Parts: sequence; structure tokens; C-alpha cells
Amino acid sequence: MRNPLLDDLPPYPFDRLRALLSDLPGPAGVTPIILTIGEPQHAPPPQIAQVLAENAHLWNSYVSTDGTPAFRAAVVAWLQHRYGLRPGDIDPDRHVLPVAGTREALYLTGALTIPPEKRGRRPLVIIPNPFYQPYSGAAVAAGAESLYLPALPENDFLPDVAGLAPDVLDRTALVYLCSPTNPQGTVASIAYWQRLIRLARQHDFVIAADECYADIYDRVPPPGVLEAAHAMGDSLANVLTFHTLSKRSSAPGLRSGFVAGDPELIAHFKRFRNYSSVFVSRPALAASEALWRDEAHVDENRRRYQRKLDMAEELLAGRAGFYRPPGGFFLWLHVGDGEAAARHLWAEAGLRVLPGAYMARDLPGQPNPGAAYIRVALVHDEDTTREALIRLARHLP
Repeated sequence: MRNPLLDDLPPYPFDRLRALLSDLPGPAGVTPIILTIGEPQHAPPPQIAQVLAENAHLWNSYVSTDGTPAFRAAVVAWLQHRYGLRPGDIDPDRHVLPVAGTREALYLTGALTIPPEKRGRRPLVIIPNPFYQPYSGAAVAAGAESLYLPALPENDFLPDVAGLAPDVLDRTALVYLCSPTNPQGTVASIAYWQRLIRLARQHDFVIAADECYADIYDRVPPPGVLEAAHAMGDSLANVLTFHTLSKRSSAPGLRSGFVAGDPELIAHFKRFRNYSSVFVSRPALAASEALWRDEAHVDENRRRYQRKLDMAEELLAGRAGFYRPPGGFFLWLHVGDGEAAARHLWAEAGLRVLPGAYMARDLPGQPNPGAAYIRVALVHDEDTTREALIRLARHLP
């Protein structure tokens, strides 16, 4: 009495990690440091508590699926500021929809966009390998076939969608792409996005651009898919982008983000969410509006991550294939055997890191593209991060 499609879900990475380390107590007398989950530990901006308190009288009211005009206007103003869009390029009533965190919305995009058949065949969902788990869950639940494209250093850790045969692209319904990438921290260029957009329109598939790390970057703001689409003309056809306050504002518990793009898809998404999803509350929307309109806390947040990258470069340069990621807050370290390194670092250093293989899918006849790596999340305060990096440098295989 269950859906047999769910048997095809890949093993969840953190369940695998618990099993991998279950026989290891960790070193005695050492405070463990958890570097596995991308959960920002910076203090959230004080305006969250202030605005929630000011709007506490709204906790007893529902809100419509599309949120409030003030929230949508704040999102549009941010998109214009962040990506250089002109007034009128994006409409708050046609192009924007609030979501209860992008994880849910990315998953629901599968149900929104994947048909039972495409051109008489089983539809295909293209997923970078390594990948964020909801991408795979969406494809499995929709009954689609998942095509995992390796994200390798020779391609700047971006999947080569343009290298696929036209017959494969004709069967594709949905392409997930994260930029800056998770876990590698590389960035899709405007040219990369535009090639992907042209393919989407030529072969009639949807791009789900997961841009949750868009404001966590080292030196240069990563370009976005809406920016690329508008540079090609005035259409957002086939394009959806997903943004969240979890990373930008260190507020994962607020569960607030948005999806924007193709107005036809947004209209369908709004209708679908009426049946399928929880809404973002009115107080949370008010707090979110304040955060999207404020850049000062984001600038300081970014400087904290940059200082932690400085520490990592100081302590790890020249080791484990270290490179300074242009975006995001992860290190993607080449250690030869990610599982062995994770066990060693937990047992000897009290550091919990994620084997790269657990973020990727094992495929017949292919090496797991994450097997030689570990992912290290630089999410703690600076003192804790320095201690973790010192231990990491001391105990790296």
C-alpha cells in the first residue's frame, strides 16, 4: 500500500553517513564540529524578530498563494538591482510567486512540468551529478527517467547538456541546474545559461535554475538565468529561477523563498500550489519583504564567508586539490577516497564531513564523480571555522 516508484529514490546522503560512522565514537576530549550540512550558523538579521513581532496580529489569518503585493514588489526590486533588469522586464503579478523554501518548490516543479509522456516516450529529467536530493525525488515521483550528467573539473563542474544528442533532448522535460554549484562552488556564465535557454526553447523543456547561493560569492556576483534570458530578448519562456533567504540572510528556519520566470508556468504553479502546498505566513512575508529590500546584512554576511575562505586558503592551499570556490560556502576537496577520509577525520579529528559519493549517483559502468571528494561546509562562526580548518589541515589523508 505505497507508491512503488519511490523504491527508485537514491539513498539519502545523511542516512548513509550515519551508517558509515556508526561504529566510530570520535576522539575522546575533542569537541565535535559538524561540517556536513549547508545550514548557515551566522546570527540571523535582527529585523526578522522585529518585523515578526510587529506583524504578530496576522498569525491568525491565511494569505493567498501569491503572497502579498508588497512581498512581490520587494522581490522584483531585488531582481532588478541584482541582475540589472529594467523596470517592466519582470512583473510582480505575472512573474513571481512566494514559496515555503526552495526545497519544496524545486521538488514540486517536477509535478508541474513533467508530463506522462513526451513525444510518445517516457520523459527525461536531466540532473547534474553530484546533485541536490529534491531534484532526484521530483523525477522519481513523476515517473520520469533521470539522466545524471557528470559535473567534472574539466567542465568547470557544470553538466554538458549541449553535448547531448537531439533525440535525448527531445525527450527531456526538465533540466535542473544549480549555480553557484553545490558542492563545487563554480558558476554558470551568461553564455552557458544562454546555450541552455536556446536548447530549452528548441526542444521544449523547462530549466529549473536553483540559484540559492546567488548572494554568497567570493569576488564577482554570479550571473543569473533571468539576466541571461533578458539579454536574449524580452521572453522568459521555459525558464524558472528559485531563490531563498536561507543562505542570503542566514534564515533557513523562516522557510521563505520565491520562484520567478515564465508567466505561463508561474500561473500554473500558483494554481497547483493551491492544492499541494503550505503558504508562507503573513508575518513571514513581511519579514521576507524587509530582508529582500536590505543589502547591508547581505554584504556583511558575504564578508564573513570571504574571511573563512581566506582561512581555508591559508591553511589548505596546495593540499587535497584545494581551490577557492567563486560561489557558495563549501569546500570540495579531492582526498582520493571520500568515505575513508570521512571516517578518518571523524575518528581522529572529531570533524564530520560528507563523502562526495553520497551526493552523487552510482551508475553502471561509470565512476562515481564524487567518490574521490569530501564536502566541507564553512557555515560556523569564524573561530569555530578556524579550529575546524586547523584540524582538517592536520589530519587530511
